[in-house]
Amino acid sequence: MNLGEGRTMKRWAALAIALALSAWSPRASAQSNDQQGGWGVATTITAIGAGATALIMPRVFYGQAETTVGWKARYHVLQLAPALVLTGLTVLNEYALKQAIGAERPGCSPPPNGGDPVCPSGAGPYETLSSHSFAAFSAFGQGTAVFVVDTIKWNGGRLNAGAIAGDIVVPLILAGVTAVGRVVGNWEDSGSVILSSGVGIVMGAITGVLYATLVGPECGYTGNLICW
Repeated sequence: MNLGEGRTMKRWAALAIALALSAWSPRASAQSNDQQGGWGVATTITAIGAGATALIMPRVFYGQAETTVGWKARYHVLQLAPALVLTGLTVLNEYALKQAIGAERPGCSPPPNGGDPVCPSGAGPYETLSSHSFAAFSAFGQGTAVFVVDTIKWNGGRLNAGAIAGDIVVPLILAGVTAVGRVVGNWEDSGSVILSSGVGIVMGAITGVLYATLVGPECGYTGNLICW
């Protein structure tokens, strides 16, 4: 190797070191923090959207011969009952259980990094159950349960495309985006998200079945759009 080649190699080595250092610069870290923060906001919106869809979705049913034949939709104030139960469980997990049980957030061991939104200064362990994933998938479970009960018990097995979309498809899409975003954004690990999603589906299904079984979709004989 001659002197010129040695100088060239040294220059390339210096350039490689400079590029490596730039990858660990505060700017690169800030970009990572921005991405995590963006996923945090996005998954909060999708989780709330899934719950809102389950709350405002009307009960779609096929009218009986003694009232009005054909597909009808009714809004029930009692829909607030399962929604409040699931919201209460989400709040309990977020502000109580996560302080008592759980593992370190992804990337938070060793101790938290001061400026990282996932690992704020002084932050403790995160919840074993992901509140966002639980909330989103509980809405999906509730909507699916309501659809199944309405189809079998109240609609004589008749299927309605609008009910399928509002009770199942939209909540499932929002819940799926929530779950993926929590992992990609490094807010929870995949195991926590999967467990939270499963528990959410079960709890949502239980509340949905109880509500849809006890409360028929029709508003008595009044034909009102909004009823108890």
